[in-house]
Amino acid sequence: MTKRFAAAVLRSYESRFTVEEVTLGARPADGEILVRIAGCGMCRTDLAVRRSAGRSPLPAVLGHEGAGVVVETGGPDTGLGVGDHVVLSFDSCGHCRSCLGAAPAYCDSFASLNLFGGRKENAARFTDAAGIALAPRWFGQSSFAEYAMVPARNAVRVDPSLPIELLGPLGCGFLTGAGAVFTSFGAGPGDSIAVFGAGAVGLAAVMAATAAGALTVAVDRHPERLALAERLGASPLHAASAGLPERIRRLTDGGAQYALDTTGSAQLINDALRALRPTGHLGLVARLHTALPLEPGTLDQGRRISHICEGDAVPGLLIPRLTGLWQAGRFPFDQLIRTYPLADINEAERDCDAGRVVKPVLIPAGTGR
Repeated sequence: MTKRFAAAVLRSYESRFTVEEVTLGARPADGEILVRIAGCGMCRTDLAVRRSAGRSPLPAVLGHEGAGVVVETGGPDTGLGVGDHVVLSFDSCGHCRSCLGAAPAYCDSFASLNLFGGRKENAARFTDAAGIALAPRWFGQSSFAEYAMVPARNAVRVDPSLPIELLGPLGCGFLTGAGAVFTSFGAGPGDSIAVFGAGAVGLAAVMAATAAGALTVAVDRHPERLALAERLGASPLHAASAGLPERIRRLTDGGAQYALDTTGSAQLINDALRALRPTGHLGLVARLHTALPLEPGTLDQGRRISHICEGDAVPGLLIPRLTGLWQAGRFPFDQLIRTYPLADINEAERDCDAGRVVKPVLIPAGTGR
């Protein structure tokens, strides 16, 4: 099988994306599926490749929040069939201690499978029009394209009545924020949560906290993001507010039980710790690139801090929960999305960087051949 189709290629860390015709010359192997992409979210992790100090191989097709329709399978062991609608999430090995312990985000091979070269077996490389091989699959997907060859382990079947072109961000960004609330914190009615950063991950956490019945405070520096967080059920606070920890403690009757930082700002992380009640838990989702100075007293009284990857989620369990909440009107993630044609990927990146859009979703124009 040779399939040619459009994909957005990043050729260097400084260049823009170019939409090109690429070729996939293999059929799905055992355990794989071929998916026609209906839409793919753009995540900060995709854009961070430019700052990866050469560790992520290029040229490459990025994209790891894909969703679409299965068009071919590599056999009955995939558990999926042609015509199934699927959301694609991160890759994991399935057999290490973490995977067997229902913690695939902490897979022993997470970095190698998702960030730095993909699976050695069945790498499913694309080639460009000159026949030059592109880097192996990004997050097991490379879904900034009309098609993606994916390990079936990455794919979660969803109700075909759902708007499949919008569901991709449930595989990473929205999964991370909601998973932090539902899985990492286990928040419920009567709990309180302070969310620092009202981007895609933070607002997903706000929606999940509201759905869980928790009292929620959202902190950001953009008034329009704070207004959106308020519509989604949070009390808004500007990040530059004087006495920010004290204001959060007043709003949460003595301190938040949980806090989620999506900013990576040392000052806000310290503010978040000071806003916690005794025994409170701060989760960090942003990757820190420098040492984190903690102010004296911030970890007193049983407070703790941890890093959260992919919302501690098992995608096959959390994604159906999120789509069910959306159908019930309790997780309105579609309000955070703006769609762009795949050909406008560079405009989507500019808007994302400038904060003009919460979650860009790229829509391929055709179906290849």
